[in-house]
Amino acid sequence: MPRPLGELEDAVMTRVWEWNRPVTVREVLEDLREQRSIAYTTVMTVLDNLHQKGWVRREQEGRAYRYEAISTRAAYSAALMNDAWAESDNAAAALVAFFGMMSAEQTEALRDALRVVDVGEVPGERRDGPEARAGESSG
Repeated sequence: MPRPLGELEDAVMTRVWEWNRPVTVREVLEDLREQRSIAYTTVMTVLDNLHQKGWVRREQEGRAYRYEAISTRAAYSAALMNDAWAESDNAAAALVAFFGMMSAEQTEALRDALRVVDVGEVPGERRDGPEARAGESSG
């Protein structure tokens, strides 16, 4: 079960995910310093902790390391959602509550995702394909 990232871990991982390339402590530090005062050793410790937890891999380059994300932010978010859902004693009720919190844009993204994984008809969604027309005429 992935543990949610802490605030600073998330800030560091956000840069690693967004840049989508191996990064140095110095690069992350300089970007973070645009928003907050932070020490080099703090960023180095956070990246080392993320490496120990399996969020990033690292390769030595001279005396420094370059860090790269092991998975995407989307995969991280999906794992957190899956774990939260699995912990519920009533999965259907948890989903209904979650769907009730979604914005119109999020609902549309959910519909798009369901189409991609081809789970069939989404409740309340009108089907206009040949299967829908064939079902109407046979019935």
